[in-house]
Amino acid sequence: MNGATGWHGHIMPTLRLALPVMLARAGALVLIAVDVAMTGRAGARELAHYGLGSAPQVPLMLIGIGLLLGIVIVTAFADGGGRSAECGMVWRVGLLHALGYGVLLAAACQAGEWFLLQAGQPADLAAGGGRVIAMFGWGMPGMLLFIATVFFLEGIQRPLPGVVAMIVGNLCNAALNWLLIFGHWGFDAMGAEGAALATSLVRWLLFAFVAGYVVLRVDRERYGLVHPSGGFRSVARRVRRLGYPMALGHGLEASAFSTMTLLAGLLGAAQVASFTIAMNAVALVFMLALGFSTAAGVRVANHVGRGDGVGVRLAGWVAAGLAVVLLGAVSIGFASAPVWLARLFTTDVGVLGLASSTFLVAALVLVPDGLQAVLLGALRGLSDVWVGTLVLFVAFWVVMVPLGYWMAVRGGGGAPRLMVAVGVGALVAATLLALRFRWRARRAAAEAPGPQI
Repeated sequence: MNGATGWHGHIMPTLRLALPVMLARAGALVLIAVDVAMTGRAGARELAHYGLGSAPQVPLMLIGIGLLLGIVIVTAFADGGGRSAECGMVWRVGLLHALGYGVLLAAACQAGEWFLLQAGQPADLAAGGGRVIAMFGWGMPGMLLFIATVFFLEGIQRPLPGVVAMIVGNLCNAALNWLLIFGHWGFDAMGAEGAALATSLVRWLLFAFVAGYVVLRVDRERYGLVHPSGGFRSVARRVRRLGYPMALGHGLEASAFSTMTLLAGLLGAAQVASFTIAMNAVALVFMLALGFSTAAGVRVANHVGRGDGVGVRLAGWVAAGLAVVLLGAVSIGFASAPVWLARLFTTDVGVLGLASSTFLVAALVLVPDGLQAVLLGALRGLSDVWVGTLVLFVAFWVVMVPLGYWMAVRGGGGAPRLMVAVGVGALVAATLLALRFRWRARRAAAEAPGPQI
């Protein structure tokens, strides 16, 4: 397909790729959302431990994922350019990098309590949160190996195995939570620590599932799984060249959001529990946007590989438009039922009212937050990664974090005001990224073929 087919010709191909990807990404967050909901039944204190434990481990994991994001772009570029045999080498590179990153991140997670103490958290919350971080660490290598394999599959436009894996993984996670959080069938009741351990075990299961699919179901000759094409070092350099700025961008964004959770922790257990609940719901919806972000990146990269500048422009804007429509509908749902949503996560009276107010504000966050992710994905398809990283720094560290501290901590606005700051930061990011993609897409249309990776 080329750009001459018009914008309507991009809708179905985008949806066919985006829908399975968003289900797979949502499944990864459902693991956390189920942990939050089930841990909330164990009490506000355990939920606070889980929220603080998630705060530093999520940025670490997202940095690792960012380092691997080059896999999907390099794979899509090769596949779209008729060089499918190079894709197997990209997967091999991705697995080796994922294992190395995962081991380093697992080691870093063992210092969780120290980090929380340095961040000013009370000693009891830091101790509980530190144990949660340590348990998350054991699953880091498995999660990154899973992500590397899913990125390879998405690059060759086979996202469905990731969806099936996440369905199986979530069922296993819920069962393990029931055993480990509450201590059924003779297991010790581990509370938040048990939820993190269950998630780590499931992450290794996810990798085993998708790796088995690649070995058994992907055409070995076509995609170079048996006799890989291309030099290892050359492919590794390309993956890292894209991965470094994306890892930095993920780290900046995720650490900024984790800082917001730490700010809530300064206000007490009820505030951090309420903000954790609402942010987990926002993050779950954000996974829908990541489906369109991945679709935008893959389809833009495909058109770059074909030298189709008009297709580059249409692929990005159609993905952005579809995301706005879907996220707008979800926003209406958030605004219509904040109390009902809060009750899904907690029955604690002291947390319920505050969480409901935070959900109401979160309804306004969903569209700009999702839109910035889609536009960032489209720019990645153009190999334009450093400017997006700078935009994330400005939006979330220069705008969001200081604004959140001023309104929520100094101003006493609590979790709802923290969510207002999140919305402002996301709006700044979406606006700046839209302007950047508009300029790059016009240049790509005028100067096809597009930039090389």
